[in-house]
Amino acid sequence: MAPLHPRFSARHLLVAVVPLLAACASTGTSAPAAGPAVAIPAAWHAAPAPSAEPQDLARWWLQLGDPLLVALVDEAVARNPDLASSRASLREARARLRAAGAERLPSLDASAASGTTKAGTADSNANVSAGLDARWELDLFGAQRLGVEAAEADLARSAALLDSAHASLAAEVALDYVALRSAQARLAIARSNLAGQDETLQLTLWRVEAGLASAVDLAQARSGREQTAATIPALQAAEAAAAHALAALTAADTGALTTRLAGPAALPAVPDAITAGIPADTLGRRPDVRAATQAVLAESARSDAARVARYPSLSLSASLGSEALTLGALGGAATLSRSLVAALGASLFDGGRLDAQYDARQAIRDQALASLEATLLGALRETEDALVAFARNGERELTLARALAAAREAAALARQRYQGGLIDFQTVLDTERTLRGVEDSRAVARADRLTSLIQLYKALGGGWSRPEANTPRSPA
Repeated sequence: MAPLHPRFSARHLLVAVVPLLAACASTGTSAPAAGPAVAIPAAWHAAPAPSAEPQDLARWWLQLGDPLLVALVDEAVARNPDLASSRASLREARARLRAAGAERLPSLDASAASGTTKAGTADSNANVSAGLDARWELDLFGAQRLGVEAAEADLARSAALLDSAHASLAAEVALDYVALRSAQARLAIARSNLAGQDETLQLTLWRVEAGLASAVDLAQARSGREQTAATIPALQAAEAAAAHALAALTAADTGALTTRLAGPAALPAVPDAITAGIPADTLGRRPDVRAATQAVLAESARSDAARVARYPSLSLSASLGSEALTLGALGGAATLSRSLVAALGASLFDGGRLDAQYDARQAIRDQALASLEATLLGALRETEDALVAFARNGERELTLARALAAAREAAALARQRYQGGLIDFQTVLDTERTLRGVEDSRAVARADRLTSLIQLYKALGGGWSRPEANTPRSPA
C-alpha cells in the first residue's frame, strides 16, 4: 500500500473504514459455551462431613504425626523429576504469557548497512545507510487481547497441574509409606506367631514322647508352623517393594533409605477431625477441576480469536532512514527519508479456511467443556467413595479390635485347658489359627483405614497449596 498523503489524517482513514467495519459481525467475545451440565449436591450423601480448619488440608500429612513421613514428602517435593517437569511447564506458560502480551505493543527495528556498487566500466560507488522501522497492529476486534486471555488461562492451568502433581506425589509417598509400615507390622505379627508355634511344637513333641499326644497332633503342629513361616517371604517382598517405591519417589539411594526405614514402627496416627466441607468447596480446592476449568477458558478465548481473525486488520508503520556516500554524511537533511503508512487488510476469499479454523476451535472448546464435566463427575464420585471407605474401614477396625481381644482370650484358655488334659490338641490349633488370622486382619484393617484416609485427603483437594507468588491472575 502506498504511503498516505501528509494531509490524509488518521481521522480520514477511520471514516473510510467505517462502512467496511459495519458489515462485519459485532465486536467482543462470542457467547461463552454453556456451563457444565453437572448437578453439584449441597452436601455429601455418603457420610456426614466432620469439621476442621481448611488449612489442615494444605499439608495434611502433618496431621498423621509421623516425622519421617513428613521428611519423605518434603524430600520428594524437592527432588522428584516429575514435579520438576511440572515446574518447567509452569515457567514455559509464564514465558508464553509474556510473549502474548508483547504482541499488543509496537515493534521497533534498527538496521545499518555498508557496501559498494559498480555498473559496467564506471567507477564503483560506496554508500552507507542506517534506519529505524516501527510497526504497530491495532487490536480493533480484540484478537490480541483474546490471545493474552488464552495465555493467562494456560498459565493458570499449568499452575493447577503443578498443584495436582504436588497432591499426587504427597499421596503416593504416604500410601507407599503406609504399605511399608503395614508390611513391617504384619511381619512382626508373623514372627511372633512363629515363635509361639515353635513353643507349641516343642510342647507337643514332649507330650508325644510322654505318650500324652499322638503323632497326628505333632504333624498338625508342624503344618501350622510351616504355614506361618511361608507368609514371611511374601511380607518381606512387600516391604522391599514399598521401600523401592519410596526411593524412586524421593530420588534417594535405595540402600540409605532402607536403613532409615528399617525396623518396625507404628503406623501413622489417624487425626480426630477430617476436613470435608460442602461439595462446592471441595471442587474449588481440587487442582484437577481447576485445571479443567482453565482449559475451558483458554479454548473459549482461542475460539473467539479464531472468529475475529476473519475481520479486517489495521496496522500502522513508520520508517526513518539515512543513506549517504560516507559515514560522516549520515544524518544530514539531504540524506534523510521518512514514511508513515496505515495499512488495512481483509481476506476476500480463502476457500473457507478461516471459517474452518473457527469451527475447529469451537469443537476444541466443546471437548474441553466435556472434559470438565467428566472431571467434575469423577471428583464427586471419588470423594463420595473415599468418605464411605474411610467410615467403613473405621468400623471394620473397631470390630476386629474386639475380635482380637476375644481371640487372645480364647487361645489362652485353650492352651491352659490342653495342658490340663481337658481338651484335645485340635482345639488348641483352631484357636491359635483363629488368633493369627484376626491379628493379621486387624493389621490389614488399620493400614486400609489409613489408606482410605490418604485417598480422602487427596479427594478433598489436599496437598495443593503453593506460595502465593506462584498463583497467576485468573482470566475470569
